[in-house]
Amino acid sequence: MLKAKILFVGPCESGKTVLANFLTESSDITEYNPTQGVRILEFENPHVSSNNKGTGCEFELWDCAGDPKFESCWPALMKDSHGVVIIFNANTPSHLKEIEMWHSCFVQQQLLPDTQCLLVAHHKPGSGGDRGNLCLPSPLNKLKLVHSNLEDDPEEIRLEFIKYLKGIVNSVSESRDREEMSIIT
Repeated sequence: MLKAKILFVGPCESGKTVLANFLTESSDITEYNPTQGVRILEFENPHVSSNNKGTGCEFELWDCAGDPKFESCWPALMKDSHGVVIIFNANTPSHLKEIEMWHSCFVQQQLLPDTQCLLVAHHKPGSGGDRGNLCLPSPLNKLKLVHSNLEDDPEEIRLEFIKYLKGIVNSVSESRDREEMSIIT
């Protein structure tokens, strides 16, 4: 069975844990408690399989703390990751500046292709979910941007996440196939 490791990263209080729990169908958290280091959620998604082999895929979703005090742990978190989801609170102006640093550390430094990165503008309950034009910094405007509003349209983010997972699985599968062919030849 194929295995893929996805990182959820972004500023503090952006909604990473709430989204991780929702997308992996884990328990709901009703009060805010900052993630300490990382939480690892293992799950399978019946809508995602390795397209050329028809086999399933196991995912590890690493819900990473947004506090910079854990920066010394980031290299260990990034090791062997296949995808990065950068989550930010769309209603917090400082997050737009911070996500560029998250992209630089977790995507650019790993040489991860943009197709393996997803940018999520999370709208917290009661925020109205305004989808006004976000002015994204230059390297981020090439990334797929999706809006998440679990109050108004929870299925939209679930469908976008499934599309993202399918892309990750294809990438991991192709990489594994290339590796197998290089061993054979």
